[in-house]
Amino acid sequence: MKSNSQLSDIQSNSFEFPFYAQAALVLIGLYVLISILYITADIVVPLVFAVVIAILISPVVSFFVRHKINRILAIVITLLMTFVVISALCLLLFSQASRFSDSWPVLVEKFTEIINQSITWVSSYFDIKPQKIHEWILKTKTELLVNSNAAIGQTIVIVGGGIVVLFLVPIYVFIILYYQPLLLDFIYKVFAKSDQHQVREIVTQTKSLIQRYLGGLLIEAIMVAVLDVGALLLLGIDYAILLGIIGALLNVIPYIGGIVAVALPMLVAIATKSSAWYAIYVMIAYYVIQLIDNNYIVPIIVSSKVRINALFSIIVVFAGNALWGVAGMFLSIPLLAIVKLICDHIEPLKPWGLLLGDTMPSIVKLRIPRIRKAK
Repeated sequence: MKSNSQLSDIQSNSFEFPFYAQAALVLIGLYVLISILYITADIVVPLVFAVVIAILISPVVSFFVRHKINRILAIVITLLMTFVVISALCLLLFSQASRFSDSWPVLVEKFTEIINQSITWVSSYFDIKPQKIHEWILKTKTELLVNSNAAIGQTIVIVGGGIVVLFLVPIYVFIILYYQPLLLDFIYKVFAKSDQHQVREIVTQTKSLIQRYLGGLLIEAIMVAVLDVGALLLLGIDYAILLGIIGALLNVIPYIGGIVAVALPMLVAIATKSSAWYAIYVMIAYYVIQLIDNNYIVPIIVSSKVRINALFSIIVVFAGNALWGVAGMFLSIPLLAIVKLICDHIEPLKPWGLLLGDTMPSIVKLRIPRIRKAK
């Protein structure tokens, strides 16, 4: 029989995994988690969107509840207001898109004329037969048509799934808002009493982070849309309202959306204007708007306590696209900000929170001590 002192020594000398074993377990856990998120995307993505929307509009529900309105009625009124705003925006985009579709044959004809002129210039400058260039364009066009037919089928499936999600998300939002007190109480009671204060702080800051980030993002999108539409109207570019709103929506996607947003009005300017200088003017105008957005609108309106550095922002945007498509691109930055917030509040994970942030540490010069030779 072992004595009590021996048992206490065994308990005090607890076994610790070596670093390579811990790293292997973390990688296996990440692989399993990502696989589950990918397989269950049809369930998880609407639920994540519903949670984000519920957190975003919960202050409006709380406002109605404070004014002695029944909680269910307050949630219904808030959802109806949100639906009316989104429907008005969709109707505006649809009306502008219908105008654009009516003029599509004219744009195609002008693009064809521009391409023929470009072929003539390339063939004369590089001494290439125009017939070879036409054959290459015809081959590329055939491949694009074949690929586009498959893409159309995939698009129909995606749109069908999107319609299902469109009806499913409001139901999720209603249930989450109705059971919000129960869900919060469950989160607090899952953890030990000693950790509940820290858990409450994380939940409160996460809620504030999502509201501040997405609310600021909405205001930023409205301001950028006004600037884009104004710049395109001043330049006399057709379909200025449609292109400006699309550009503002694409600008929400970090780093990538801005490039696509400026490409669309440049192509329209090339096709509809007599001079290619209008495309250059559009690029200059969008560049100035991006400077205003990055240096004034984002720091003042969209700024929050959690900042993500550019490297991980780009990585998670591409990873979100690979995992959940376009929805993943929109959700990637808010979810990464929440992960950073959790890392900042848990002591063993604080180095990871520092790595994800954009706070640069002071550069310390390392002095290598000189090794004196032994006599």
